[in-house]
Amino acid sequence: MRSYFRLLAVLSWFAVSLTAPALAAELTVKVIDPSSAAVSGAQVEIFAENSSRPAAMAVTSAQGAAHFNHLPDAALRVRVLAVGFAESWQTLASDSRKQAADVTVALQLAVATETVVVSATRTLVPSDASGASISSLSGDELDTMRPVAANDALRFLPGAVVSTAGQRGGLSSLFVRGGDSRYNKVIVDGVPVNDPGGTYDFGTVPLFEADRMEFLRGAESTLYGSDAMTSVVQTWSRTGSTGTPELRFGADAGNYGTENGYAALSGANGRFDYNVFGNQFNTTGSGPNDDYSNSLEGANLGARLNDWASLRLRMRHDNSVAGVRNEWNFNGDPLLAPDTDQRARQNNFLGSLELDLGGSSRFHHRLAGTEYSLKRVNRDDVADRGCNPTKFVFLDCPFLSETQVNRAGFSYQGDYIERNWATSTFGYEFEDENGVVGTPPNTSHGLRRNHGVFGQQVINYGRVGVIVGGRLVHNESFGNKFVPRISLSLLAMKGGNIFSGTRLRFGYATGIKEPTFAESFGNGASFPTLPNPNLKPEETRAFEAGFEQRVLANYSFSAIYFNNSFRNKIDFSFDNACFCQGQYVNVNEAIAHGAEVELQGRPSKRIRTTLSYTYTSTQILKQPFAFDPLLMAGQPLLRRPRHSATALINYLGSRWGADVGGSFVGRRADSDFLGFGITHAPGYVLVNSSLWYQVYPRITAYVSGENLTNRFYEEVTGYPALGANYRAGIRFRVGGE
Repeated sequence: MRSYFRLLAVLSWFAVSLTAPALAAELTVKVIDPSSAAVSGAQVEIFAENSSRPAAMAVTSAQGAAHFNHLPDAALRVRVLAVGFAESWQTLASDSRKQAADVTVALQLAVATETVVVSATRTLVPSDASGASISSLSGDELDTMRPVAANDALRFLPGAVVSTAGQRGGLSSLFVRGGDSRYNKVIVDGVPVNDPGGTYDFGTVPLFEADRMEFLRGAESTLYGSDAMTSVVQTWSRTGSTGTPELRFGADAGNYGTENGYAALSGANGRFDYNVFGNQFNTTGSGPNDDYSNSLEGANLGARLNDWASLRLRMRHDNSVAGVRNEWNFNGDPLLAPDTDQRARQNNFLGSLELDLGGSSRFHHRLAGTEYSLKRVNRDDVADRGCNPTKFVFLDCPFLSETQVNRAGFSYQGDYIERNWATSTFGYEFEDENGVVGTPPNTSHGLRRNHGVFGQQVINYGRVGVIVGGRLVHNESFGNKFVPRISLSLLAMKGGNIFSGTRLRFGYATGIKEPTFAESFGNGASFPTLPNPNLKPEETRAFEAGFEQRVLANYSFSAIYFNNSFRNKIDFSFDNACFCQGQYVNVNEAIAHGAEVELQGRPSKRIRTTLSYTYTSTQILKQPFAFDPLLMAGQPLLRRPRHSATALINYLGSRWGADVGGSFVGRRADSDFLGFGITHAPGYVLVNSSLWYQVYPRITAYVSGENLTNRFYEEVTGYPALGANYRAGIRFRVGGE
């Protein structure tokens, strides 16, 4: 492996030597944000005057610096791309470079359509050139919002429908563009964290010390493989950047017995940077067996080996336990007593080790090893609500369900910048999925070793943008599959001062989702599920088209039509001979289409607004094993509202900041599955708000409120959400700059 790294470095150096003319002295580019803080991880490209081919490219260190040697002895142009900021260009005259070898580039904030993102293409690119629908929340915005878990932040992003079963710690699912809750690829610090087959609980994912969240809508299996059928959600941990060590700590408390404490130590010294953090959250909830507790520990450690190589280690561990009241209150009618003893526990660990190779070359190489371990236990020991199998009463039968999953992988990604308007991305991924599911000692073991090769070409030349890519997947469960993607965009009119640009968009892609372990290998429970090694992947064909209109430079309005066809969906088939066992098979089909309308703006450099509306129409085409009329062909898919809307307004000042978030979810089909005749969940409006104020330069007070209107609502039928709740606290900062 060491020889391979050296070979990559030699090839990069050779590529530069072929194109470099006369050489000049060393150049250091320092990248800072609007508050003059260093920006790490920014991509800095150097161009000779009147050339679109970069002479060199590097990534800034934790201190925000990128170093270059052997540059052309001529006037240069510097291009900087950094997530969360606008693309920046700066010209350096040859005379000025003889007197100064250090250059500072101050980045600016921009409207969301100009903000640089990474999820859409796996490389840094302005979002209006990404050919994708993508939303993001910066670290400062997340600090203001102070979400307890990922679901609290996601529900205010355009196109996201979050369904949480109850209160804090309840199973939380995400529905996007009519897709299933298992159609979302979730990546934390570069590590895929879905269960094999896509299952993921957004309600137990703390976002403390998260530097950024990106939410990408659409089929993205070309870049991200299995499970990226309708969306990709990515978060990254904050990187230490201050020369003086900085300690941040604080605590808050609120109603429903809520208590929260946290601390983080970060900094950068020479070639090294670090951020070590921890968080403990506890709440009793609004009733019996509504308590929830989650502890988090994590670290983000970096080392710059030299000017062209850096190493980064990220780790996160969280341990949670929650009471599960089960279904009991249906649209305000308490038809059952809450379950008083069912518990849900999770213990998760993720780690990633990433090696970046760049420097004075147009190549950028990234090699990473990842590890994710999950243990989930659901247990109910007392039949306090009734269990009599002889009379077909199964309201509250004791059970024990365990899932243990380990995902270990290796990946390589290469980026080659041919021109400032053309970038090639290619890579390889290997993953070992290993897991046990069932009721001990009756468990089933599954093992998959999967490979994927992908490639993508991004071209943004003049008014035209083209993205073409494909992935070849070899999955040990279903064999080989090829998934393509193409995206086209056209700046139809540049416009003037009022209507400052009209861009048309078109996209086509396919997506896949592998079966779960229980579906492929059985579950070994008391009611046996037979393995089915012949299952095909669930698939989607996704089409989208629309436009984006820029208004008054700081605003943009977009409308996107989407059309998804879901095929080979997996359903459970009972053994008709004895009705005592069954097997999962590919039989279902469904469609979803609709439109996303979004208005983004930045009235001032301190205020950011996002308003959105989503219309989604879904229909089941084929489901031969339906046991409920709501699941039969012709019916809409459950928990997918026709109408939903979000509003999020952020203000980030020097002494205070605030946000207001609103989420509207319309009436949607849902079922109690117990025979009470519940067929829908009513619509609701949720309003949250947060505020912080800097009392002293290093002391900040804050308050957060959720469900401020104190309305009764249910995201999942039978599971009431919390009423009005709040937290107030104070945080301190010691050291730093």
